[in-house]
Amino acid sequence: MALISSRVRDHAVGGDGRDGGAPGASKPPRKVPAPLPGLAMAAVGVAAAWAVHLLVPAVPMLTAAVVLGIAAAHTPVLRARIRGTGRAGLTMAGKRLMRIGIVLLGLKLSLHDVLGLGWATVVMVLAVVAATFGGTLWLGRKLGLRGDQPLLIATGYSICGASAIGAVSEVTGSDEEDVATSVALVTLCGTLAIAVLPLLHHPLGLDDAQFGRWVGAGVHDVGQVVATAQTAGPDALTDAVLVKLMRVAMLAPLVAAVAMSVRARRATPAGTPTGKRPALVPLFVLGFLAMVAVRGTGLVPGGVLDVAQHAQELLLAAALFGLGSAVHLPSLVRTGGRVAALGLSSWVVIAGASYVGVLLTT
Repeated sequence: MALISSRVRDHAVGGDGRDGGAPGASKPPRKVPAPLPGLAMAAVGVAAAWAVHLLVPAVPMLTAAVVLGIAAAHTPVLRARIRGTGRAGLTMAGKRLMRIGIVLLGLKLSLHDVLGLGWATVVMVLAVVAATFGGTLWLGRKLGLRGDQPLLIATGYSICGASAIGAVSEVTGSDEEDVATSVALVTLCGTLAIAVLPLLHHPLGLDDAQFGRWVGAGVHDVGQVVATAQTAGPDALTDAVLVKLMRVAMLAPLVAAVAMSVRARRATPAGTPTGKRPALVPLFVLGFLAMVAVRGTGLVPGGVLDVAQHAQELLLAAALFGLGSAVHLPSLVRTGGRVAALGLSSWVVIAGASYVGVLLTT
């Protein structure tokens, strides 16, 4: 019996007790997957998302990028390539290109314009963000969602959708599947807002400016805000974007607060770190704040801002395609009821809180 076991074991490793290599040869090191194939896939995904946006302008390019990434990951012809040779590059897109896109997002933010809305609006936005973040985080944990999903979903709903999820996931080191699921949920609800909120404009008794502020305070992604608010005209669109950028301004302090929390959790009672601790303020957040300061000088030419905006949209689209390609629908279905319940509840909270806030401040 021992002889038979030995022969079986020898056969399994190459017939001669070694790993199948030449006598005396060591096993060659495993190659690190090259990122180029995945980055090329992300570029194709961005081009396709851009084409979708051109054909259907109501669909923001970033929304299309997430949906196309999910679709590609579940298409039989593409699935093996995305999970194999493309995974390294798609993961790089979802992380590193996301950081660069967030830095460039700072060039959209003019604190002078935002504060021009008045301190009452600033307080309203702070209250809406706090209520949405705290309520979503609490409910997500009560529902027993896995990993960092409650934190990521709360961040996405309260601040700026997928960009905020990407920023927070960088300091928490969140599982890629948790990030992808959170992005998919926030994107889905933000996409539904484009169709649903304009139908509520007049039934809720809002004038155009109030509707714009409601959209800016309650819709997740900047592109989705633009697509929703433009249905009520240019005045609504202007107010919507300014209120939305006010929420974007809260990205940096939120990420810093999360980083402090993670650092505290990863230290022993004696103060000795138990693992890798994130920077108190990550480099890409400092870059975001630097771009806000640069924009505030008024010295950046309009042409440069336009180029930066297009670059930011392309980078975020590539990142969101990469994140979408990591979504595994069967896993999402297993927790679909709880995830959907959290998404719907958070949507109701932010829409209701922002509606009350707009009525009280206008």
